[in-house]
Amino acid sequence: MSSLARLAPRRQGAKRKRNEAILAYAFLAPALVALLVFTILPLIIGFVISLSNFRVVFRDWVGLDNYVRALAPDSELWPALGATLTYSLISVPVQLFLALLLALVLYQKLRGRAIFRVIMFLPYITSTVASAAVWARLYSPDTGLINAIIRSVGGTPQKWLLEDGGVFQIVASALHITNWPTWLNGPSLAMVAVLIYTTWVFVGYDMTIFLGGLGNIPSEMYEAAKIDGAGIWQLFRSITLPLLSPTTFFLSLVTFIGSFKAFNHIWVMTEGRNGTNTAAIETYRQMYQFQRAGYASALAFLLFTAILVITVLQQWYGNKRVNY
Repeated sequence: MSSLARLAPRRQGAKRKRNEAILAYAFLAPALVALLVFTILPLIIGFVISLSNFRVVFRDWVGLDNYVRALAPDSELWPALGATLTYSLISVPVQLFLALLLALVLYQKLRGRAIFRVIMFLPYITSTVASAAVWARLYSPDTGLINAIIRSVGGTPQKWLLEDGGVFQIVASALHITNWPTWLNGPSLAMVAVLIYTTWVFVGYDMTIFLGGLGNIPSEMYEAAKIDGAGIWQLFRSITLPLLSPTTFFLSLVTFIGSFKAFNHIWVMTEGRNGTNTAAIETYRQMYQFQRAGYASALAFLLFTAILVITVLQQWYGNKRVNY
């Protein structure tokens, strides 16, 4: 056989691979163009704006001045980050705990469990702005349903979204405890009211993901453990929790990122007042109320950096603790 005859199949194979690569890139091109135009390019433009004194038109190049101002001890960023951390550190564990509890209950063979699953998921697919407006009405001190129920049972109505006092401080005052330390005031009642709404919205989504994770656990493992005499708590601790750790890790990661970016419902319910002025709300204020686009962009990039660092730390910890 001649050398040309031996090379012909190789050339045909190389040509076929090249055509497949061209076809693959052709299919990827629309998504890549959309990613470039709507994500990467705005990201670059936003970073350039953060280095300037930008208002309506590009004005002065100020370098890192906006970042220096944002990181100053008396900056608006630190209280906003504190409110964001409070919101995240309370909402994430509460959501995941309640979602796991509901998933364990609705995973059992109960009559009508499909209907309950749909009902629990409905708040997540409801318009956030609309449902937040309804909850703000429920929290109204004068005409809200929640205070009406409290009055009907002889309780003391609360200001809810209009209250900036800490919840523990309010409880201490109700119990006539004097000299209550300031550092034990806790989150404001307005923040707690927002957290209740947040849990109501997102617990159904987390529950659905947990149900999917529970469905991936082999039933044979439970049966073998029961034969060995394992009880309900032992089954949960030794089988359910370890094998559900990838799902828990995913939800904790997504929920934490979402809590750092939370904006719509907080703005609709409180406009960032009474201890609910998170980093996202403060960025919005600087951008649209004070027309400081450069400074707002710097705040946005600092928030992005904080989210990135926390995500990397969560990923590092998850790789050590998650059972895949």
